[in-house]
Amino acid sequence: MDLSLPQLIAVFAVPAIFAITLHEAAHGYVAWLLGDPTARHAGRVTANPIKHIDPIGTIAVPGLLLLVSKLSGTGLALFGWAKPVPVVYSNLRRPRRDMGLVAAAGPASNIVMAVGWALLARLAVGEGELARYMVLVGIAGVQVNMILALLNLMPVPPLDGGRIVTSLLPPRLADVYSRIEPYGLVILVALLVTGVLGRILFPMIAWSSRAVLSLTGF
Repeated sequence: MDLSLPQLIAVFAVPAIFAITLHEAAHGYVAWLLGDPTARHAGRVTANPIKHIDPIGTIAVPGLLLLVSKLSGTGLALFGWAKPVPVVYSNLRRPRRDMGLVAAAGPASNIVMAVGWALLARLAVGEGELARYMVLVGIAGVQVNMILALLNLMPVPPLDGGRIVTSLLPPRLADVYSRIEPYGLVILVALLVTGVLGRILFPMIAWSSRAVLSLTGF
């Protein structure tokens, strides 16, 4: 998309905000279904982005990444985060199993949203500036949601993928694996700086985005 920075913001803002915030709402909703009402009592099981927005992770970081991507001419690398949904795992009916289900709910919600945005893009195809804008928003929604889904599925605690792996391992191995969590951010930054993260994720994001769009005949 050869767009100016204001145009990029106009195209990506809504998909990015909903991708990040509904990801967290999905965690809270599944936790509630599995016995922990903490997020619901905190008002976090809602589609209202205001309840989930983190000024830094939901607005500043994605905005800065859009700016850097535009100025550098590199590929778009957009991600962010919302306020973490509170989950008390001891409240879950089967904590080890349910921890993995709660974690998987976030990326699963992004995949569902990606399909929804792909449908919007397909339905919006037509003449005129509004139609073109809606197509661009739909494509952006697919890209943003697949970025968040695949990034969060990486098996590095405290990402969702790390929690899923922990829930599947035998208790002794899970305990050892979970000790990586305090160093998870350092590991991700190292992977990012060395370019390993991009080499792993970018081809997967490109392929999955095309696959989702093709499902709708786009």
